[in-house]
Amino acid sequence: MTLEPAVSTGLQLIRLLADGDCHSGAALARCLRMTRAGVWKALHKAVEDYGLALETIPSHGYRLASPLELLEPERILGGFGAAGGSRLARLEVHDQLGSTNERLMAAAVAGEAAGTVCLAERQTAGRGRRGRVWVSPFGTNLYLSVLWRYPVGPAGLGGVSLAAGVAVATVLHRYGLTDIGLKWPNDLLWQRRKLGGLLLEVAGEAQGPSHLVVGLGLNLRLDSDQAQGIDQPWVDLREALGAAAPGRNQLAAALIDALLEMLERFGQVGLTPYLAEWARFDLLRGKPVQLQLGERLILGDYAGIDPDGALRLNTADGALSVHSGEVSLRFPTVAAAPRSADELL
Repeated sequence: MTLEPAVSTGLQLIRLLADGDCHSGAALARCLRMTRAGVWKALHKAVEDYGLALETIPSHGYRLASPLELLEPERILGGFGAAGGSRLARLEVHDQLGSTNERLMAAAVAGEAAGTVCLAERQTAGRGRRGRVWVSPFGTNLYLSVLWRYPVGPAGLGGVSLAAGVAVATVLHRYGLTDIGLKWPNDLLWQRRKLGGLLLEVAGEAQGPSHLVVGLGLNLRLDSDQAQGIDQPWVDLREALGAAAPGRNQLAAALIDALLEMLERFGQVGLTPYLAEWARFDLLRGKPVQLQLGERLILGDYAGIDPDGALRLNTADGALSVHSGEVSLRFPTVAAAPRSADELL
């Protein structure tokens, strides 16, 4: 296992200020063996690059408007169980990337080993499902991706997104988020608002082998000004758990450990063992829903999940199983309609 933190001068300065305290320019300069002018220049470039708010206190120095818990590879590794550590091939922590998924998909083509994990403090081109932008401010949420390899082709990995959702929901439930729920195929919701999502990408030969990247975005602390680009109701872990919310490094370790265990186990036993847990977290169970499938809008009653992970609907035209599409609770007929289906679920 190799460890690759990517630490720039700007990030070193941000790390020194992450505690939220005021630090003098002279102290920062001594710590990094720079001139005060060099500190001023590097610090202002860093906060501009990372989208942070910097306060200058006359005669005292600089501080961040809000303290940060930045990702520390050593702390993440220290949170792994023995088995998780054995599954981990490589841990990368970047201050900024376009996308952790893109990074690992490219690494997979270059031969990177199964068990490679990539995290970023910030994504500049984070993606959700169906090409949506994933809002990814610096140093507050979790953006991570895990690479795994399988001897089978992509068609043999049906339902792995559901197993990944179960793995993440189970970790959050363990930390006290008792009402966490899953919306098919890979959304994590709390009180009908989006807390996180999974983006899975797979490539390989039809008969195998194949490689899979599981990407997770999870809102830990998201301010309203940062969330202006989000087009659906959202929530963060700070609101859901308050002071009981785990730290970023602790939670990152637990989630990576769980995803690595799931990816290894899925290759051995498939989706079946995860179906009961999916049903436990399933937010649509027994409810009337609508499914947007391309240009078609299909109404029906949600009938659970097939053994291969497909969504089952009972419609006026009979039973239907689908592997893709956008599903939400059907609009009520008497109450005022929300702005979008996702405002319900």
